[in-house]
Amino acid sequence: MNILSILLLGPAGGEGETGGLMSFLPLILIMVVFYFFFIRPQMKKAKDQRKYREALKKGDKIITIGGIHGKIIEVRESTFMIEVEGQNRLEIEKSAVVMDSSQIGQGK
Repeated sequence: MNILSILLLGPAGGEGETGGLMSFLPLILIMVVFYFFFIRPQMKKAKDQRKYREALKKGDKIITIGGIHGKIIEVRESTFMIEVEGQNRLEIEKSAVVMDSSQIGQGK
């Protein structure tokens, strides 16, 4: 017998089905931990961000991912028209908005 056939046969004795289930238990536990500590919080954060962006309206002050501070002057389907210092206007994607100006220094 070579080593591959020994590994494929598994343990000898009356363990059978219980041994197979117990060998997968650590893998299942790792998947549960990943879900509750990594995947679920990330999905919640993404949902909160989406709700925040949908709630933005004309007159709100925002900060973009690139650090541009501006005031929303027009809301479109997938973009915002913002006004920055010097009465300059920029059109940005809604996904580029990170937070509003009132959240600065609050750690949000």
